[in-house]
Amino acid sequence: MPRRPTPDSAVAGKLFALFCLASYLLSLSYGSTFLLSLLISSRGGNEHDAGSVISAAMLSTFAAVLVSGHLSDVFGAARSIALFGGLLVLASLGFALTPGFGSALLFFGLTLGLGWGVFYTLGPIIVAMLVTPAQRARYFALLSGSMMTGIGSGPLLGRAASALGYPLSSAFFLAALASLIGALLFWRLGTVLAQRPNQLGNASLSRITWAATVRVMSSRALFPIIMVGLGGCVFGGLSSFQTSYAAERALDYSLFFLGFMSAAITSRMLIASFVVRRDPYWASCLLSGLMVMSVLMFSFVVDDALSYLLAAVVLGIGYGLTYSVINGLAANEAPPGSTPQALLLFSLGYFVGVFGFPWLAGRIIVEQGLPTMLLVVLGVALLNWLITVGRLLWRWRLASQALQEA
Repeated sequence: MPRRPTPDSAVAGKLFALFCLASYLLSLSYGSTFLLSLLISSRGGNEHDAGSVISAAMLSTFAAVLVSGHLSDVFGAARSIALFGGLLVLASLGFALTPGFGSALLFFGLTLGLGWGVFYTLGPIIVAMLVTPAQRARYFALLSGSMMTGIGSGPLLGRAASALGYPLSSAFFLAALASLIGALLFWRLGTVLAQRPNQLGNASLSRITWAATVRVMSSRALFPIIMVGLGGCVFGGLSSFQTSYAAERALDYSLFFLGFMSAAITSRMLIASFVVRRDPYWASCLLSGLMVMSVLMFSFVVDDALSYLLAAVVLGIGYGLTYSVINGLAANEAPPGSTPQALLLFSLGYFVGVFGFPWLAGRIIVEQGLPTMLLVVLGVALLNWLITVGRLLWRWRLASQALQEA
């Protein structure tokens, strides 16, 4: 009788490596959107116009989150990602080929949101299906590391294209090609993953209902969901307008993405396995504090290439590891039977921040300037950190009360 595959064997070796490679390739399309501010400026637009295109994706991601569970139940999670990965190809081609600024770019922003929303939502659910709860944080870190590599590589494609004398639009063509390959890989993975043990059981995956939403948002999973939204504001606000920030200070924007990507990937791949075994409340507090420190550096310290790179590294460590920790908290603090719904709401919170905030940030830059935008980002980062402090204080209070009653 053949031996049933264990969770370890289900995700070991070539299978999970292929899963991460496909995730990396699809992530290039979203990473290339950090070049939109530069691209639109070259076509006569400004930061507000770029923020509008990016934030258009927020509207379509709502739809993506709501329907992704239904799609997964019908087609399977991997096949659903493959199908909507085609929209990432379309969006990247649209950004490259559309002249000027207008409703066409807003349409491709909506297209990007649909494709990225389904992928970003169902990717962690595939991991949760494959591994036991004790392994989730580790494999979430590996998945997010692969995605962050793709996100960080997108802007670097633009810098490389400029250095080689190619137009900026060539980076979007390359992102389209990468997304096409990634979508084909996910289609192939659909067959393989269907034969693996499902750690979430055989129930319908993740259909979001009002009752399920209330159940999750009434639990402790509410806090990591709020935190990922606030962290998304910090990440989206800083990353989407780095080309403007660097130009104002006569710096090379590629330094930000190199420093951020290298730190985020290295920390997720090498340190995350250690961090996720620590107390998640303390870990999220310390790492959120690093995010605050990085914003302070961007606001008041950066004045040369070295300080610019260092600020990006601090952000990469703080944001990169915080995300892994709170992703695991969202899954493990959800009510029994609600883990997929909690992960979907977690993704929704992220999208609100990372796609919604750039609209506000772009408007602030045009009307008030970059320093004001950075102060707003600092306020968001401080609020995110204060939530972690509040959770620690509340836990300490409950422990003290339990000791008094014992």
